[in-house]
Amino acid sequence: MIRFLTLLALLCGLALPLRAEAPLTVFAAASLRGALEEVAAAFPAPLVLAYGGSGTMARQVAAGAPADVVLLANADWMDWLVDQGMAPAEGAQIVARNRLVLIAPSGSAPLANPGDLPARLGPTGRLAIGQRDAVPAGSYAREWLKHEKLWDGLQTQLAETDNVRAALALVARGDTPFGVVYASDAQAEAEVQIVFDVPAVTHTPITYPAVALTPKGATLIDFLTSEKAQAILLKHGFARADHGS
Repeated sequence: MIRFLTLLALLCGLALPLRAEAPLTVFAAASLRGALEEVAAAFPAPLVLAYGGSGTMARQVAAGAPADVVLLANADWMDWLVDQGMAPAEGAQIVARNRLVLIAPSGSAPLANPGDLPARLGPTGRLAIGQRDAVPAGSYAREWLKHEKLWDGLQTQLAETDNVRAALALVARGDTPFGVVYASDAQAEAEVQIVFDVPAVTHTPITYPAVALTPKGATLIDFLTSEKAQAILLKHGFARADHGS
């Protein structure tokens, strides 16, 4: 009987699951949704992914929100985190790049010249962009519109959103006739199409800096720059981290 109980206890112990590995928490720019989820599936450790505008993510980390990795869509917000003492000065690594595009609902006519945008919007049409001071896509859109001398005239017709995916959704639903998003966003949504490719020379280069805030977060940074992860990002419409470097 004692031998039976001993054997039973041994078998029960073998049946117990191994202690689950603690997940890495990642705060990421909203434009990475989809691509980062596929990266997470390929990463050997579990990830908890939180998305939002880069300004929102950076401010939450500065306020004490626990994160192992922060992945933003703008170097300025990463520099702000460094200034706040929340990220190492030399720790940021560019893991992807992107480009800016003007989108409209599927079936819309292309825009031959950006100067035609006000006429296409008409007096009541709205242009969806990320919030100009908190969302990198909105900041890049403002740079482009200023370069084209359109910013002042269009400010009353802007529909500013908390993140770039929200701007994408406004166009996909037909709530606004045009929006400025990243090429990767346009690729992720079948209900929109690119009607104008914004020239890269009209705005600051679009980069995605990532930084590890804990030692275990460094393993994800290394993986994001690997060939496997870069191929996933490329498939989702991003440009490689080393493109243009």
